[in-house]
Amino acid sequence: MDMSLETPLLRTLVAVSETGSFTRAAAQVHRTQSAVSMQIKRLEDAVGKPLVTRDRRQASLTREGVALVEYARRILNLHDEAMAAVSQPEIAGLVRIGTPDDYAAGFLPEVLSDFAETHPNVEVDMRCETSAKICRVFEKGEVDVALVTSGSWLKGGEVIRREPIVWATSVRHMVHERDPLPLAVFEPGCLFRESAIAAFDKSRRPYRIAYSSESTAGLTTAALAGLAVTVLARSSVPSGLRELSPDEGFPVLPSVDIALLRPPPGGSPAADRLADHIAQRVPMGTV
Repeated sequence: MDMSLETPLLRTLVAVSETGSFTRAAAQVHRTQSAVSMQIKRLEDAVGKPLVTRDRRQASLTREGVALVEYARRILNLHDEAMAAVSQPEIAGLVRIGTPDDYAAGFLPEVLSDFAETHPNVEVDMRCETSAKICRVFEKGEVDVALVTSGSWLKGGEVIRREPIVWATSVRHMVHERDPLPLAVFEPGCLFRESAIAAFDKSRRPYRIAYSSESTAGLTTAALAGLAVTVLARSSVPSGLRELSPDEGFPVLPSVDIALLRPPPGGSPAADRLADHIAQRVPMGTV
């Protein structure tokens, strides 16, 4: 039995684990769906046990697959750190990244922590504003890399994640049962706000805008205090809040695409490396 664990195969297994789909995993590792299936089969042959159960709509890990994924993440992190340290230890400088604060708090911390380990000489400066504002400052050259919600403000960009929008309410309060329903939403022009209002206008449920904020922190504070129901990216729902379901009168909201804006050609190698790192490490999310 060949017990060699090749890093490309481990990276594909992690992608399947994160996306729950061979199709979405293929997009994440930049391979075809059939190639992903073949890689998983090779990995299963190597360890001598099934790692993924497949049906028409979803791919789930077996018990052995779950165990191997944890080792795979550690192996890949150490592999990437070693490659960065040996191959290009000279990369250094300041990189300015712009993104909304919900993405900064949701799925970016682990990604940036990994980058700091593999690129200790690169300083990362983060600017948090709405996606529309981040796109404007990116065009002006005030940030080098941007991670934003796709919308009318976006020109170009590479979609790297699909993020579900969800209703969130305090686990300790019953504000979601009030009539009219108080809402805490982002400022006008935000897709999250527009989706929430469109859903209630369609269902004709009475609501009122109780709080409006540019920041996720402002919305979660109102929701945690039991003052309003809010609308967040699923990855940004903090402890103390819970998702509301259609059974409770809250319709399913659409998902949004999250796009990466890369620095122009010939710019900072450090900025190029951070953009590559984000594209490779940000999980595709679930729909």
